[in-house]
Amino acid sequence: MPLLTIDNVSITFHARELLSGVSFRVNEGDKIAFIGNNGAGKSTLFRIIRGTVEPQEGKIIRHGNTIIGFLSQNMEEQDFNGSTLKPVRLIKAEEDKMALEMEIASLEAHPESPEYKSKMDEYSKAVAEYEAMGGYDYDYRMKDALAGLGLTGIDDSRDLSTLSGGEKMRVCLAQLIVSRPDILMLDEPTNHLDIEAIEWLEKFLASYGGAVFVISHDRHFIDNVANRVIELDSGHVTEYRGNYTSFKEQKAAFMKSQEATVKNLEAELEHQLDVKQTMLSHRNISGYHQREKMVNKLMDILERERNKLGNNPMKMSFTMVPEERTGAEDKILIQVRDISKKFDDDPEFLFEHISFELKANQKIFLCGPNGCGKSTLLTMLLGRQGGFDGTVFVSQAASSGFMGQFVPFDDETITCLDELMGRTDMSETAARSMLARFGFRELDVFKRIEVLSGGERSRLYLCCLLQEKPDILFLDEPTNHLDIESREVLEDAIRDYNGAVICVSHDRFFIEKCAHSILGFNNKTAMLYDKYEYYRNSILKNVTTAAPKVVKTEEEKTSKVTEAKVVSMNRAQERKLEAKRKERIRAIEKEIAELEEAQLNLEASFGADTKAEDYDLYAKNSEKLEALYEELMELDD
Repeated sequence: MPLLTIDNVSITFHARELLSGVSFRVNEGDKIAFIGNNGAGKSTLFRIIRGTVEPQEGKIIRHGNTIIGFLSQNMEEQDFNGSTLKPVRLIKAEEDKMALEMEIASLEAHPESPEYKSKMDEYSKAVAEYEAMGGYDYDYRMKDALAGLGLTGIDDSRDLSTLSGGEKMRVCLAQLIVSRPDILMLDEPTNHLDIEAIEWLEKFLASYGGAVFVISHDRHFIDNVANRVIELDSGHVTEYRGNYTSFKEQKAAFMKSQEATVKNLEAELEHQLDVKQTMLSHRNISGYHQREKMVNKLMDILERERNKLGNNPMKMSFTMVPEERTGAEDKILIQVRDISKKFDDDPEFLFEHISFELKANQKIFLCGPNGCGKSTLLTMLLGRQGGFDGTVFVSQAASSGFMGQFVPFDDETITCLDELMGRTDMSETAARSMLARFGFRELDVFKRIEVLSGGERSRLYLCCLLQEKPDILFLDEPTNHLDIESREVLEDAIRDYNGAVICVSHDRFFIEKCAHSILGFNNKTAMLYDKYEYYRNSILKNVTTAAPKVVKTEEEKTSKVTEAKVVSMNRAQERKLEAKRKERIRAIEKEIAELEEAQLNLEASFGADTKAEDYDLYAKNSEKLEALYEELMELDD
């Protein structure tokens, strides 16, 4: 039975057709993964369904009394009630029920009175409505949902305005799933979740009684949740049955068949062009015109069939293999001996007794729940944080490169092209070619860094970093801002990279494809596993085998500094990075305020005489706001 119909929806921004005659249905029991490259128009379709954006053609049909719950990537678009965990409608239903209970109590002395019977009927309806909303077990289900999403100690007494952006988004997700709408529409719900929370959400959604329609780049998540995949490419949608793995198999078979079709059409077109030319040379004008019509028809068919192969202008295509390296593959680049870390204001250790080695060409992935110390360990290995027990040895001959979750640039006013050329000896032609591989094409290379979205900043930073060809590549969640196809290109490059890699990631497809070993965190320590599957099984079975302790000398026991290249944290550098982060936040907030005011002025001016340029400006401002909200959430989390 259909719950929602998207009927021939089209919308164009800046002369680019984002959605072109998009049509499909969401039925009862559907678990749909909506995929496509960044900027393809997925979130725009969500907004059209929600009613915040009007399509230029087509319509959205809700069948019956279908209730849809939305989770947006941007908190500004989210219905976040910062004062209570309960939705307003449930609070009102509870208040109405309690008011009736008090009225009935006052009338109990006269149970035969018409007023008493009327109030009892009214009360029965109020109880039924409250029960239908899940009011009686709402607190229990909310507590269970919050715990599953990694939030504890949050109840109605908590000031929700003090939560971080990521915590607020998880509260919104919990409120949404507990309210049990007919369709859950979720835009990147795994963005702020660690692996444990993602696995809980997967199980919940897979068994959810209503329909699920989710935008996601997490392929493992799609595999575990979806029974349909809808791909948006070049404004058109294609539907596939099954999960992500099934989608890949079906699409590969389709692409192979489609490429053969295009090849055959190209051959036939070339033949018909030769025949047409022969008829012209033989003065067979009638035959020439007939062939000309056939050629035109073939060209139209060929263009239509080529379009089915897709067009992905933003897909990253790069090679990050460094120069040929010399030396033994088993050469130890980093050696960690029994390290433990705690912060001055915390009596408990963040983690204890971690020991491992990183060899040349080895790829170790750090995995574990949020807050377990993965990123802290990464900065310790880079020599940017001291104050820990144990020792870390780093090869003096090894060069390193680092990409964190926040990517700073010294000068935000210069262009992408200037940034890359300033950090390398590339010519302009070579630099533009390299930037194109990272999705910066044509005029995009002249964008100033200060106007880039969070994803664009990450791509530019990675592009510059890889030109340094480090022996050890440190990565902290490198796939966060990439679409599926770009993630797959990155995975292939990391897998073929002939240097060493230490990477923090929650992307299970990425981990399983590229990792040689897993340094898995559990119970305030970490140990190496050969496969990610073995690490997750140890967590699920509550195996708490700790890494073996190393007996330390008295000298080592009193030492809280690293050896070799590892030094105490550069406090000045830390303050500089934090100052840049806060400065960027202020700049974004100012720009958002200016754009929102401009949007309100434009909306007030819209009418029959509104020019097309005004609508284009409104659309352009909307895209800028979306990118700014996304970056602000990342910086504020």
